[in-house]
Amino acid sequence: MKEPDYLGPPRPALILYLPHRPQGLDELIAAPDAQQLMENNSNHWRKIMTLLAKVASPQAEWRSFRDDALFAHTALCFAPRLEDAPGWHWIGGKENLQRFTIEDLNAKALKGAPEVALDIEKRVLLTPYPDYRQLSNATVAEIRTALERAGFYSGN
Repeated sequence: MKEPDYLGPPRPALILYLPHRPQGLDELIAAPDAQQLMENNSNHWRKIMTLLAKVASPQAEWRSFRDDALFAHTALCFAPRLEDAPGWHWIGGKENLQRFTIEDLNAKALKGAPEVALDIEKRVLLTPYPDYRQLSNATVAEIRTALERAGFYSGN
């Protein structure tokens, strides 16, 4: 049986693309649940879900968003292609980005976080792998500011 490449709603505001899948993904396809995903996996996946919530939450308080609404607004994709979806596409990790073929990508580095880049026209966010060591709270704040300027939170 082929492993699923996608977890989340059909029209999310933000899709996070990662190179590997969590354990028990097939059990979550019918009803995506961040709490269940974190319980089924290591602390590594708790960090990923937390960073996804910190970036995607329309409010500064991300905990309830992560626990109650994350998969109503976001998705995870494990295939090396951008989904045909109107929302934003977040590719986490330089090695992960190398799996993709994206034509005419015009991502500009953020002034306050040069390791992060944004292509507003294509709605693509490029960051280091979503891990606390690489995406500090200060970096997440820079990402949120850039996404706010690009209209991300007004669309959620």
